[in-house]
Amino acid sequence: MRDIPVGNGSLLINFDEKYHIRDIYFPHVGQENHTEGYPCRFGVWADGDFSWVGDEGWQRELRYVQDSLVTDVKVRNESLGIAIQCNDTVASHDNIFLRKTIVRNLRQDKRDFRVFLHHDLRIYENKFGDTAFFDPQTGGLIHYKKHRYFLINTEPHFASFATGRKAFQGKEGTWRDAEDGNLQGRVITEGSVDSTIGVHFALEAGEEFEFFYWAATGFSYDDVRVLNSLVMERGPEQYLEYTQNYWRAWVNKNDRNLSSLPEGIIDLFNRSLLIVHTQIDRDGAILAANDHDVAERATDHYSYLWTRDGAFVANAMDKAGYSHITRKFFDICGRVLHHEGYFLQKYNPDGTVASSWHACWDPATGNNLVPIQEDETALVLWALWEHYSCFKDIEFAHRHYRKMVVPCADFMLRFRNEKTGLPMPSWNLWEDRRGVHTFTCCTVVAGFRASANLADVFGEKDRANRYRNAADSMVAAMREHLYSETDGRFLRSLQSDDHGHLVPDNTVDASLFGLFYFGCFGADDDAVAKTMRAVEEKLAAGGGVGRYEFDGYMRPADTEIGNAWFICTLWLAEYYIAKAGTISDLEPALRLIEWCAERALLSGVLSEQYDPAAAVQTSVSPLTWSHSTFVGTVLSYQQKATLISKQTNNA
Repeated sequence: MRDIPVGNGSLLINFDEKYHIRDIYFPHVGQENHTEGYPCRFGVWADGDFSWVGDEGWQRELRYVQDSLVTDVKVRNESLGIAIQCNDTVASHDNIFLRKTIVRNLRQDKRDFRVFLHHDLRIYENKFGDTAFFDPQTGGLIHYKKHRYFLINTEPHFASFATGRKAFQGKEGTWRDAEDGNLQGRVITEGSVDSTIGVHFALEAGEEFEFFYWAATGFSYDDVRVLNSLVMERGPEQYLEYTQNYWRAWVNKNDRNLSSLPEGIIDLFNRSLLIVHTQIDRDGAILAANDHDVAERATDHYSYLWTRDGAFVANAMDKAGYSHITRKFFDICGRVLHHEGYFLQKYNPDGTVASSWHACWDPATGNNLVPIQEDETALVLWALWEHYSCFKDIEFAHRHYRKMVVPCADFMLRFRNEKTGLPMPSWNLWEDRRGVHTFTCCTVVAGFRASANLADVFGEKDRANRYRNAADSMVAAMREHLYSETDGRFLRSLQSDDHGHLVPDNTVDASLFGLFYFGCFGADDDAVAKTMRAVEEKLAAGGGVGRYEFDGYMRPADTEIGNAWFICTLWLAEYYIAKAGTISDLEPALRLIEWCAERALLSGVLSEQYDPAAAVQTSVSPLTWSHSTFVGTVLSYQQKATLISKQTNNA
């Protein structure tokens, strides 16, 4: 897991719970992890005693400075007699990682200290052919390969350094050389290399020492040379303060009143906005999560653009007033759209097609398959209309109407079963089964209505009527084919079997919230109420809500539900919000929002899941969708509370 990310949309640095740098993504968020998840260590030698801050014996508090993407990290080792405070950030507009470090001597005698900073880079995600060398022209230590350069420097200037081999013929790396307090490596090394620098100083009893460390990142030697010069000319402290102030202004730029909410919710709301920003690439891709650890158990990761996740995130950011971010998302969607009018499973941060397990052909039937999750196509249309509704940017909407909206909506018209009026089978939002899913149907209805609204804006009445009629007929078909009289609620799906037949699946699934959320049925509809009551009762997981019955993904032993998911918990909160008629009706929603806030990490990070039995977060972190859903649900709550208050006052 990743406890604390800092980034600017091009350079993303992730720390784990032990305060190791674990991921360095550049030049795209989520693409080219130049550490491959291996730790870059931070250690201290004090009068002959040595320890890495990831070792036992350290107390660690990993937080952020309030309302900023600057860390506030405190680590302390009583046996070593040392306390360290660090502020880390990535410069808001330059690809420079910065750290301010204050070391305090806790002992009552003067001592010599050496702080060691280690770099285990695997540039372009492999350990072959790297070079690390000391550069006398800049005074920095440089790692490079082809078009990726990293220049490391400190102020005051580091007193010792070493480059050497790692992960080769039993060599562990220069970090082992640091443990005796003396670096004796080479000036330059090529191949599978690492490096370590040492900052040396002496401290009287209770005295403190401050130094700055930075890593400039670029495509060439000249790039990093110039950035290094900027830091030295302006001063690293100024860069740090500028970035801190920039993010504080950014997160508070929009006029919204959340003062009636508990302080913990407001803090996590702002923190979520900032964390979401770290997971979005400057070219528009909204990444699901950037946590390399998952690759060790799944041989793949979450550093992809799923347009479904992206649409939900974009909608939350639009509601929060950050349209400059979401426009880039819609732009990249327009660039990657398949010529048939749909989106594939997922994309890399640069827009290229990513890995997939969605087949194009069914060997059992000999039929071609459309390798999609249709909700991913529909939700982009829904989110684009919601964007237009917020900002009325007619030129932006026009740019995407003919290029993206019409092809997608026309595809959805074609991709229907003539007999049932429902969509043809595709993969579900959880990506674990093919069929005709209630959630997918809800999003297609929302996509049709969004397309109809946009067609109205541009005066295409016939087209608008076709899309709107398709939405209405699909709602009727959902009532006919996806509602179970036996269960008194909606089915999860009609599941595709090996012979292409559709079999009713009455598994309770949190995604059934889409019935009211996308306006297919009212929140007060009896069928919706019974469905959501089943979600509340069947998926209860330690105060939160699980995905679906018998969910096996990362499920703890001896449970039927699996872990609670933050997004699913907040979806139930959205239901309480939607049907609330009084302020007291909102209390169940507030309790669920608070439940999520109370289970955030100390840094404010929300992962994908929460394990109630172990009382810990689990799976990837941060999950962008978790944070954006928190933002969206808080805004829904506040909007409904304001509406109820106005109605009460006017009564």
